[in-house]
Amino acid sequence: MTIGSAQSVVREVADDDLDLVHAAKNGDVAAFEQLVSRYDRKLLRIAQSITHNREDSQDAVQEAFLKAYQNLSAFREDSKFSTWLFRITVNQSLIKLRRQRASREASLDEDFRAAGDVLPKEVTDWAPNPEQLFWASELRDLLIKCLRELSPILRTVFVLRDIEGLTIDQTAEVLNVSQTVVKARLLRARLQLREGLNKYFSKQKESARAESSFYERLMQRTPHSHSRVADQLNAT
Repeated sequence: MTIGSAQSVVREVADDDLDLVHAAKNGDVAAFEQLVSRYDRKLLRIAQSITHNREDSQDAVQEAFLKAYQNLSAFREDSKFSTWLFRITVNQSLIKLRRQRASREASLDEDFRAAGDVLPKEVTDWAPNPEQLFWASELRDLLIKCLRELSPILRTVFVLRDIEGLTIDQTAEVLNVSQTVVKARLLRARLQLREGLNKYFSKQKESARAESSFYERLMQRTPHSHSRVADQLNAT
């Protein structure tokens, strides 16, 4: 699919969303149910990435849809409906997270400040693509573990931009921050994730080297082991 055709599909989805929104504003509940069906799983992923609690995530998504339905008249249509819906979901998810942390007397604002919004002076290119890593089954659990180690705001930026595929501009609109802030947080999230992944792969390499060294020492002590194994296989 070319860039032009992809952009055309995005515009068609956005136009279709608006048609459903107009119908829902006129009292067509089924139209809104179509929007729920279209975005339910995507919103759940976003909420889950913030709260890391399935029950809270489900509640946040339900509350987000309820707020969206109750406030459809407030949707000015100067942005995509999906962007507006993502913003509501992020806000509801952050509320859930604040409640989780209330018992530990932790402030979410501290996470926002600690994340920092200053671009690092030197940034090495991110590779491999984090979205490709996310969907690779053998690395999925590892990346999820590394994501959990990020602060909530960095996690949210990464999920919106690199997993859900929002543009920098859309991500900035959802989070109500500037594009520069989004880029800074995204770079910080990617670098922290890469650091976590590098630690894992370094351990794997060390383990592989240790196993190889052990195997070599074993072969030195039993130089005819290969022939004996081969003989046993041929005899069966």
